[in-house]
Order: sequence, then structure tokens, then C-alpha cells
Amino acid sequence: MKNKEVSSAILLFLAAFIWGVAFVAQSVGMDYVGPFTFNGCRFLLGGLVLTPFAFLREKKYRESKIYKSMTDRERKGHKATTLLGGLSCGLAICIASSFQQAGMLYTSVGKAGFITALYIVLVPVAGIFMKKKAAPGVWVGVVLAAVGFYFLCITESFSINYGDVLIFICAVCFTFHILVIDYFAPKADGVALSCIQFWFSGIVCMGIALFKETFNWSAIMQAAVPILYAGIMSCGVAYTLQIIGQKHMKPTVASLILSLESVISVLAGWVILHEVLTKRQLWGCVLVFSAVILAQLPMKTE
Repeated sequence: MKNKEVSSAILLFLAAFIWGVAFVAQSVGMDYVGPFTFNGCRFLLGGLVLTPFAFLREKKYRESKIYKSMTDRERKGHKATTLLGGLSCGLAICIASSFQQAGMLYTSVGKAGFITALYIVLVPVAGIFMKKKAAPGVWVGVVLAAVGFYFLCITESFSINYGDVLIFICAVCFTFHILVIDYFAPKADGVALSCIQFWFSGIVCMGIALFKETFNWSAIMQAAVPILYAGIMSCGVAYTLQIIGQKHMKPTVASLILSLESVISVLAGWVILHEVLTKRQLWGCVLVFSAVILAQLPMKTE
């Protein structure tokens, strides 16, 4: 591998590591504040961290030849697209993260990480409705994911944890979030989209928290460490590492490295929270992770 590729791989792994450990922060944060309060605080922090980067990129863009060659109408159209894209992404991530955060109240960190990762399998399947062909490996991945989900979440008495259901809905919602990003990303700056989505989702979550939850500054201060980690590290730093890391790395390899997030979530839950999965659940993790890998491998669709 070239030096740039090695550096990119390290940055992407750091992003996956930060996101994996973030599941612990999300779980611990629930000991002090409600789901909407937690999400509201961390998304606003994420938006605050990314705002300077967004302004710097916007300044650089305005100095580019592409921007100077555009008409006023094209510039206004670009701004409108960026705003609409950011708001759309913000709504999607707000809904997905709300289900995820609520689910963390009832399930383990490791299970939450692997169930959330199912969106990687669901994205190509959902793409079929947008007239995008899915590779044969994706369908094998779907079967493996279904069996893995069964071992991971369904007990021998054929019951399922309420939290696992919420996390699965979260995975479905993250699928739509990825599809929205896929639509708007080529038309707008990625950092600007992310910055807007964090501010929008943060404001919405905080608004809901004020009506649905007991808003307590003392509780927020007690949850300061997990909130700061989830907001600054998970939303701000990790996303920036992903953008920088993907510049010199093939998309397939990048996504494979980032998918390690699910494995790290299990390890983080085991080391930090002393959570232990049963053999049955570990087999489920193996199958889900295999499905995630298969869904990302390049294959012919015909």
C-alpha cells in the first residue's frame, strides 16, 4: 500500500473506533438524561464542531474557478440544494437516532452495534426500488443477515427484546438516511450537508425534549462526558476523519474498514461495561458481520 493509503486506512479505522465506542457513551448517557435530550445536546455539539470547517470549505469554494464561472441563478440553486439536502438528511438522522437512542435503554451495546449495521445490507436492497440492480452477493448477505438477526435477537422461546425492535427500526431509518445522502452528496458539499443536518436534528430533538422529557441542567452536567464524546468525537471528529480518509482510499475498502464499528461496539461494551454476549448471540454477530462484508464486496450485477 502507498503511504497515503496507509494513512487513510488508519484515519478510517480511528473513525470506526470512535463510532464503536460511541455506543457505550450513548448507553451510559441514558442513565442521566432522556433520548431526545441526549441526541439534542450531541447533535448541537456536532454542528458546533463542524461549523468552522464548513465555513472554511465554503470560502475555498467561493475562490474556485467553478464558483466564479457560475451565474447568480446557479449559485442560488446550489445554496438551495445544499440547504434542502441538509434539512432532509437532518430529518432522517433525527428519526433514526431517536429510535436508536430509545432502543439503547433496553438492549446491550454490542447488540445495538450489530443490529444498526444491518443498514449496510438494507441499502442495496432498498436501491432496487430506485431501479438500481443488486449484486448476487447482496441477496446472500440478506439471508445471512436474517439468520444472524434471529440468533442475535430472538430467544429460544421466540420472543424479541423491545429494544432490539427499536434498533432494527433505526437501521431501516438509517437506510433512508444513506439514500438521501447518496442523492444530495454529488450536488452539495459533504461537510456543509453534515453541518446543517446536525444543527437541524439537534434543534428538533431539543424541542421535543422540552415537551416530552424532564429538562434538567444538573442531569445534563452528570451526562457531560458521554454527551461530549458523542457530540465532539462521534459527530465532529469521526466524520472529519472519514472525509479525509476516503480521499485516497477506494470506496469498497473504506466501507469495509468503517464496518468494523460493529465489532468495536461489542469489544467496547465488554471492556467498559462488562457486557457479555451468549454463544448464540455471538454466532448472530458473526453472521451479521459476514452479511455486512458481502454487501460491500464489488460484484457484477448482471
